[in-house]
Amino acid sequence: MISTPNSMKTRSRPSRKKREAGAVRLLLRLSAPYAFQLILACLCVVIVNGALLIQPLLLQRVIDHFLIGGAVERGLNSIFGLALLYLLVSAASAIFSYLQALIVGKAGQSLIHELRVRIFSIIERLPLPYLDRTSSGRLITRATNDTSEISDLYTDVIISLVKDVLLLVGIIYAMLLLSPKLTLVSFTVIPVIVFLVFFIKNKIKKNFFHMKHYIGQINGFIAESISGMRVIQIFRAEKEKEEQFLKLNGEYFNTTLIQVRLNSILKPASDMFQSLAIAILVWYSVGRIAGGTLQIGVLYAFTTYIKQFFAPVSDLADKYTSIQSALVSTERIFELIREEEHLEEPDTGLPMQRLNGRIEFRSVWFSYNDADWVLKDVSFVIEKGQTAAFIGETGAGKTTIISLINGFYKVQKGEILIDGVNVNDIRLDDLRRNISVVLQDVFLFSGTIRDNITLGDDIDDDTVTDALRASCAEEFVQGSSEGIDGPVTERGSTLSAGQRQLISFARAIAHDPAIFVLDEATANIDTHTEKLIQQAIDNAASGRTTLIIAHRLSTITGADLIVAMKEGRIAESGHPRELLERGGYYAKLLKESRDHVYSS
Repeated sequence: MISTPNSMKTRSRPSRKKREAGAVRLLLRLSAPYAFQLILACLCVVIVNGALLIQPLLLQRVIDHFLIGGAVERGLNSIFGLALLYLLVSAASAIFSYLQALIVGKAGQSLIHELRVRIFSIIERLPLPYLDRTSSGRLITRATNDTSEISDLYTDVIISLVKDVLLLVGIIYAMLLLSPKLTLVSFTVIPVIVFLVFFIKNKIKKNFFHMKHYIGQINGFIAESISGMRVIQIFRAEKEKEEQFLKLNGEYFNTTLIQVRLNSILKPASDMFQSLAIAILVWYSVGRIAGGTLQIGVLYAFTTYIKQFFAPVSDLADKYTSIQSALVSTERIFELIREEEHLEEPDTGLPMQRLNGRIEFRSVWFSYNDADWVLKDVSFVIEKGQTAAFIGETGAGKTTIISLINGFYKVQKGEILIDGVNVNDIRLDDLRRNISVVLQDVFLFSGTIRDNITLGDDIDDDTVTDALRASCAEEFVQGSSEGIDGPVTERGSTLSAGQRQLISFARAIAHDPAIFVLDEATANIDTHTEKLIQQAIDNAASGRTTLIIAHRLSTITGADLIVAMKEGRIAESGHPRELLERGGYYAKLLKESRDHVYSS
């Protein structure tokens, strides 16, 4: 039985309730460092709500005691005094509303800033098996749209929610103090609106999941299309891609229309029930005012409180969709943060500052999906300082060997040893510091040539210059007006394929690896650049263990070891001259390669 490492096993997806509970716990953990600011904001809310509750009471006293009752008093209890008090209460409400918004806004933005940094840090250390099964659009959505939703939750929703709930409690208390009977009459419509909110609750949340799913697909589709725009234009596939985008965007449009319809129900319903409640209250109160059992000021206060009551109810209806959207986003971010326990740990393991470069595979079996074996019982030894070339047809497992040496995946069976130590036990940071890879498809970042060579490491200009010289890139770099500080656009689009390849060689050499890896590095370049790169290979390989994957077999005749791969197994291995004399698989591939060159 072949065992499967934990990192390769498919982890079960938590249930809906567990994901929701995890999302809530995440929100609480995120909020914990800002608890003091949130408490201050809540105190400001209490003061603001108190001011809103006092204002109708002040006006009720003015109406019943002075305007209707005809009382004449002096000092603070006079009409002037009550007017001044009303003005001070209003001013306090405005000041503390400002302070509350300022405190919450600053805390919310700080929280989101830290969350984005955390998400990017997670994305940087996600293992390749996770990235293989996850689209870039989903990850981009987590770091952008989903964090923005949570930002809105903190800056616009949470304190508003607290304010609305406390205001509702305060209104109910004030109304009960004035008249319990009128309070019951005023709230006869409440059960209906509560039923309406809960009726559409699940529909709103379910639709949000569809919206998030489609926006993730749209982000991924756009990112992929931009990266492959040259291919799209070469093969005149603009119309087909546009049709695919229209279909995807149409699905998203349909879900947003559903959301608009659901949202449009809540606020008008709240306004309608507010008017209905006031109408019922006025109908009930008219006879009692005529009979002298109810004061006009009390009715005024009640109508004001009903408006104040339904304002937060309507606001809660508006905020409900924001809350649902933020919770869905939090669940999605929570799923990503759950991966923290499975992230690569570059600082754990056996420290090995400088590797010698002896590589050994012992009966290695590997599969990307635990079913289809890519490598089958592969064994070989590459001694320190040797140059080994891996050849074979596409899909034979050559590039997989390179990925395993870098520690991107773990084997299901067997061992990979470097300097006699299992590669899984070596500190990942040390392992990768000692390995430099030059890929067929060179990736350059926006910035300068210097930035793309150093990649942020502390590498001095002399080392960069020496690396450019060794990689045969010095001539074209120094020939530009800005030299190593010359600009590089996204993915190096303004440089030729050969120039990008030479810069990638300089990058690899500048980091002074113990193991040098070339993965089809000469596949897409012209003959002149190939000669330069061959010279760069000779310079880089000097004193280092070098692994070469090549289709052009003419470039590897000087290798110390040839490993010929076929359908995941080693067909044969040995010195090129020895294999050529044997007349086996290598000799056959070399003959086919030469025949192809001559026929061309």
